[in-house]
Amino acid sequence: MKLKFNLVTQIFFAFIIAIILGVIFGDAISVIQPLGDLFLRLIKFIIAPLILATLVVGVSSGGDPKQLGRMGLKTIVYYMLTTGVAIIVGLAVAFAFSPGKGLDISVEESEMAKEAASQEPQSVITTFLNIVPENPFNALAEANILQIIFFALFIGIAITLVGEKAQPVYRFFDGFAEIMYKITGIIMKIAPIGVLGLVAPVIGEYGLSVLLPLIKVIAAAFVACIVHAILVYSSAVKIFAKMSPLTFFKGISPAAIVAFSTASSAGTLPITLKNTQENLGVPSKISSFVLPLGATINMDGTAIYQGVSVIFIAQFYGLDLSFIQLLTVVVTTVLASIGTAGVPGAGLIMLTMVLSSIGLPLEGIALIAGIDRILDMLRTSVNIVGDASAAVIVAGSEKELESRA
Repeated sequence: MKLKFNLVTQIFFAFIIAIILGVIFGDAISVIQPLGDLFLRLIKFIIAPLILATLVVGVSSGGDPKQLGRMGLKTIVYYMLTTGVAIIVGLAVAFAFSPGKGLDISVEESEMAKEAASQEPQSVITTFLNIVPENPFNALAEANILQIIFFALFIGIAITLVGEKAQPVYRFFDGFAEIMYKITGIIMKIAPIGVLGLVAPVIGEYGLSVLLPLIKVIAAAFVACIVHAILVYSSAVKIFAKMSPLTFFKGISPAAIVAFSTASSAGTLPITLKNTQENLGVPSKISSFVLPLGATINMDGTAIYQGVSVIFIAQFYGLDLSFIQLLTVVVTTVLASIGTAGVPGAGLIMLTMVLSSIGLPLEGIALIAGIDRILDMLRTSVNIVGDASAAVIVAGSEKELESRA
């Protein structure tokens, strides 16, 4: 009898094999890095056209600007609330693990740490102003997700307002969206190879021995991510969308694994869209609005990273944090989740802002920078799952969620 593995199983096995190969061959396994780079390029090249086409179709087919406003409000409130919970979970788990106590490692400031410390996070006002593109075609060329969302929303609303005369434009985008879905499906067929090429070189570069001094930091972040997913996402989809948590996590698992491999929310977006629509029953008009927005402003995983990192750095330097300082960490992280939207290396840049707000030494960034790639993979997976939970909840609240067995 011939065994046939589905895509989720193929990706999972590729992930396990990548870890094994990375441990065995070390740095030499970097020869397969081009396979991962190719996969990453393929999913990145469809991001801009996919968001534009699907969101235009979603908005113009809905025909209800009030519904769009409701969806936007629900999405942003959910993202802000879950980010607040995530930072609290990160702090609590970090206190339980005490990753910085009794640690004796040399601190050498890396180029990544220097760059993060030198960058200033954008203000919330600047971020909102930057949503409006001066040239929408530049936004498409640069894959600026927030600006593409703005452009697509206006096209979709205008199609609705114009009516019959704009139907040829609507049909064009409808057909274009179907083409992009088909391309996404084709790219997903090579996802296992891409995951192998992305994960194995990372494991080979860091190795298990290099990670041992900071293993408690990684373990604390991992446990916090699991706790947050179980407490928040499971409860949310069950209560607000009447969906089984098992159905939810199984449906989004391919995107979560790809997110872990790529450490890029935006890069995983096409797969997240595909999974939420096909596996979780979220209509395209909702997923194409909620998910791109989440890829830029949802920072649950990054918030967990902030909580663990702050406690780790404070303990390493032998400093005790007051309740007011911890409260400041929570508030600053939630606000910074908006202000750093779309900034490369947002996690480390956010960390400089949080450390500054409570007077912790910025040199502590150098402690985290060495394992930032590993932590980035963890937090990106949580961000992606959080995006999907928001799409499910918004669809459920709008009574448009298709049932899944």
